[in-house]
Amino acid sequence: MNSMPLHMAAGRPAIFVAEGDARRLSFLLSGRDSAAHDLAHLRELRAELERAIIVAPRDIPAGVITMYSAVTVADLTSHSRREITLVYPHEAEPSAGKISVLAPLGTALLGYRQGDEVEWLMPGGIRRLRIEQVRSCDEAVVRH
Repeated sequence: MNSMPLHMAAGRPAIFVAEGDARRLSFLLSGRDSAAHDLAHLRELRAELERAIIVAPRDIPAGVITMYSAVTVADLTSHSRREITLVYPHEAEPSAGKISVLAPLGTALLGYRQGDEVEWLMPGGIRRLRIEQVRSCDEAVVRH
């Protein structure tokens, strides 16, 4: 079994997660059907939540990826850009750019900031991304 993490950020900076997101994600993880999902990936999401700095939504720093953030990422290998929105599993529509937080890419991005570089393991190998822009759907509410 490969013990390499599914994703890692250069220098593993602190990540921030809003209190409500942390509660919903913890609840989601506790009720998942382990036969239907990659256990190593679920452990990685749990580890990310355990190391996260949990704060009130109004205290999330600007540019941090939270649930429902729209994120522009640049693939540092292919030089392509893509916009995704981080969503809960039942809302995922990969063809529409809605990526589940339980997908490796979703877990890799949660809590990181605009400007961070993130790596994640895909079936074809490790991919590197730079987070270029983060827009929160409730940014006005969170910041005021």
